[in-house]
Order: sequence, then structure tokens, then C-alpha cells
Amino acid sequence: MAIAKNTICIWYDKEAEEAARFYAEVFPDSEVTAVRRAPGDNPSGKAGEVLTVEFTVCGVPCIGLNGGPAFKHSEAFSFQIATDDQAETDRYWNAIVGNGGEESACGWCKDKWGLSWQITPRTLSEAMIAGGEEAKRAFDAMMQMNKIDVAAIDAARRG
Repeated sequence: MAIAKNTICIWYDKEAEEAARFYAEVFPDSEVTAVRRAPGDNPSGKAGEVLTVEFTVCGVPCIGLNGGPAFKHSEAFSFQIATDDQAETDRYWNAIVGNGGEESACGWCKDKWGLSWQITPRTLSEAMIAGGEEAKRAFDAMMQMNKIDVAAIDAARRG
């Protein structure tokens, strides 16, 4: 088995496997590829308990580490998921928030494990790339939202 050159390691208290299985159910091109158990007792658990979980989120390789309660997630790290339309935006947002997560502003939300997600419709990213007044109108509209409203962003882009 080849080991990826770069893998995102995400610290959990003891819920890495639960989180990875949730992500694999919600997002396309996502799966749990391995569950590794601790070969011996360690500061965060006992021999035989799940220590790491290898998984992908939208094709991005990750390792979930059950490292104990010492470190918490923050908005300094997030997954940004590009969506094509309102239905896809709603599906991901509702899956995360509806599974014990919480809403935040401007397309951000947190899952029940405290990991931050940006559910970002492509039309918003395209507006930012376009720049100028189109970007400003879309940005101003986004600043009033929690979950992004695709129709409202499209209307703002048009002016």
C-alpha cells in the first residue's frame, strides 16, 4: 500500500472513526480506507482502541487521530466544499448542521466534532474571481447569510 506524500491529520478526542464514516456517507469521492488500533497503551487510550482512521473527503486523503481531549478544532482549519447549485448546498449544509453541528456566517458551519466546513456555491467563488462591482455585490450579499442562498448571490452578481 502506497503512503501519500501529504495527508491532512485531524485530531479528535475519541471519535475519529465516527466522524470519518459520517464524512464518507455525506460527500462524494469519500471513504474510510483503514482503521488502525493502538498496539499498546498510550496517553490517549488503551491497547486495542482505535488510534487512527484513514479516510478521504472529496478525494483529499486524511488521517483522523484519536489523540484525546488536549486539542480542539478551530476555524483556523476548515474544509471548503464547492457546490454546483442550491440543492447540493442544502444537502451538505443540512447533513452537517442536522447531525449535531451548528451554523455560522458566510457559508461556514461546524460539524458535531467541532470541525469547520465552508459550503461554498461555485457562483460565489466565480463572483470573487470576476472582481470589481460584481464581487462587491456578491460579497455584500454573502455577508448577510449563514447558509449561502444561490439565487440571492446570482441576483447580486447581476446587480
